[in-house]
Amino acid sequence: MTAGKLKLVEFSGTSTGPHLLITGGVHGDEFEPIAAIRKLSQLLGESFDRVTSLNGRVTLVPCVNEEAFLLGRRCASDGLDLARTCPGRSDGSITEQTAWALSEVIRSADYYIDLHTGGTEFSIYPLAGYMLHSNTRVLNAQRSMARAFGLPIIWGTASTLNGRSLSVARDAEIPAIYCEYHGAAVCSQDGVDAYVTGCLNVMAELKMIDSRPATDTLTANAAQIVVEDPRESSGHLQVCNPSPVDGFFEPQVELGQEIRQGAVIGTVISVHDNSSHSILSPHAGVVLMLRTFPRVLVGESVGVVLESI
Repeated sequence: MTAGKLKLVEFSGTSTGPHLLITGGVHGDEFEPIAAIRKLSQLLGESFDRVTSLNGRVTLVPCVNEEAFLLGRRCASDGLDLARTCPGRSDGSITEQTAWALSEVIRSADYYIDLHTGGTEFSIYPLAGYMLHSNTRVLNAQRSMARAFGLPIIWGTASTLNGRSLSVARDAEIPAIYCEYHGAAVCSQDGVDAYVTGCLNVMAELKMIDSRPATDTLTANAAQIVVEDPRESSGHLQVCNPSPVDGFFEPQVELGQEIRQGAVIGTVISVHDNSSHSILSPHAGVVLMLRTFPRVLVGESVGVVLESI
């Protein structure tokens, strides 16, 4: 089944219930979401014991940005970032058309989960995030979904960022979360399993299935850190801790590590004059994202430290 340029897989239950949309591959270099949604589709299709009945409807989109995936890049051939292009245009470039189709599907749902990773250049500590919506009903539903998903960090951020899948859901007042799990140009089985488990956990929270999956077959993580940061810049990972030069990045911290203010995140060695530049954390917190692709250009992020506020 297709809607515009999207390939959808749909499951409808025999009982009434909400419509949950789950997407992966919004960026073409993020692989765990694609594999997880394929596995989730198999589980729902085979009606394993853990999904004995379905209330409502589930729509799965394993790979939203197919052209970007085939190119092996974050973005498609027009160079536009799909997660900055929504709601898009029906008569625009390939990414604008895909954003338009994605936005239409989002607006048809009652709840939304968007799965991501750090792609080919970054690794991200597992988290479930959401926008701090002004509608209390939506915000509380998002908090419940993020908590149920079961990743180590829950992060509520400013609702002002536009162009994203979640901003489409925000404007339509549809409860929505996004998740991040590692990346670094690989497809980890732990990430795939955690995403399958998390989606089933949310379905159970929404009373779409009878119970949560057994943790002896799929790995789940209890949430350990909850941060809600309403500041306007929160949630925009790619602008944090930019490199001052073009060069080679050498990290000096690890994902999930707690560091103090002023700690060295890593060092960039200039490709032009071999000078060394230490990148210092502007605040204490947990290392949330870290560059794993050593080449870094001036202005590009080397990592993110999640500040406890």
